[in-house]
Amino acid sequence: MLYGLFIASCGIAIGSALMAITRLNASHALIYLVITLLSLAVIFFLLGAPFAAALQIVIYAGAIVVLFLFVVMMLNLGRRSVERERQWLLPGIWVIPSILAGALFVILGIALIGVENQAVIDGEMIGPRRVGAALVGPYVLAVELAGVLLLAGLVGAYHLGRRYLDERRER
Repeated sequence: MLYGLFIASCGIAIGSALMAITRLNASHALIYLVITLLSLAVIFFLLGAPFAAALQIVIYAGAIVVLFLFVVMMLNLGRRSVERERQWLLPGIWVIPSILAGALFVILGIALIGVENQAVIDGEMIGPRRVGAALVGPYVLAVELAGVLLLAGLVGAYHLGRRYLDERRER
């Protein structure tokens, strides 16, 4: 049964990732990206890594997606964006993401009921101490480079948005 939950979570991750790639609207793509990241957190949990699942939710589905949403909001200013926002509130747009997210919550609930104090799918339990030691040990350079890359992306998005607003004011 747990393998079925794992396969279902993998299917949701793949499906929502494909939907995120194929969406024309950046905000819709971010909604599917959140579902993809949540399904990956469920997969981590099913593999016996609850701490990695929590990090996946807090860091990626939380902080990184908020950063992406901030950039999207900053770049989509103007009268046309107001009209787009009205269309976002239509109920039909939220049907597929809601179904996928609901399926993930059902899978996670079933997994939590069936879990005891051991790894679910023959995985090794990794605690916070080992994750922290890896982040400040051999992977400290990669963690610092990721932080610099995110900062560079934020600065670039700010300048692109600023240039866009300056061009609109000149017209």
